[in-house]
Amino acid sequence: MLTVAVLISGAGSNLRALLEAANEPDYPARIVVVGADREADGLAHAEAFGIPWFFVPYAEYPDREAWGEALRDQLAVWQPDLIVLSGLMRLLPASVLEPWAPRIINTHPAYLPEFPGAHGVRDAIAAGTTQTGASVIVVDAGVDTGPILAQERIAVLPGDDEESLHERIKPVERRLLIDVVRRIATGDLDLSSP
Repeated sequence: MLTVAVLISGAGSNLRALLEAANEPDYPARIVVVGADREADGLAHAEAFGIPWFFVPYAEYPDREAWGEALRDQLAVWQPDLIVLSGLMRLLPASVLEPWAPRIINTHPAYLPEFPGAHGVRDAIAAGTTQTGASVIVVDAGVDTGPILAQERIAVLPGDDEESLHERIKPVERRLLIDVVRRIATGDLDLSSP
């Protein structure tokens, strides 16, 4: 059984979907802990499913490296097989990446390498593109530059704004994430050579 730690910053809608999938008896992965970089609303999902949680408040550390060391120490307690970034809005420092690489994955609301960064949906709208997408990637030291594990195109409809487009992307992100975690757990997807 693949053990998973999920890191969030906000409402945790992808976390909720992954918790629901992992609650199914035939799903080959279990979430062992949820962490956050602030007091995130999504921690309520962990509580609802009886999953332990922690937060390492970014603002309480002098820099990203110190925060990363504290996050690494929290994760080390649980020794997860896989770390899923589910809306964590922080770049992970080397102190977190190195112990788990390449076993850290992330979802992104764009068809990478198009529109990387924190505003992928807004950037797609601003570019006037007719399609964008959702991606699941391996996290590396860059901004949305890791190997792509799964992705799917989504049309940008006339009249779409950032909110409406993002609402259509989210279910695709969730489905892709649940499938990628399943494939990692069953050995159908090898993170050392995606």
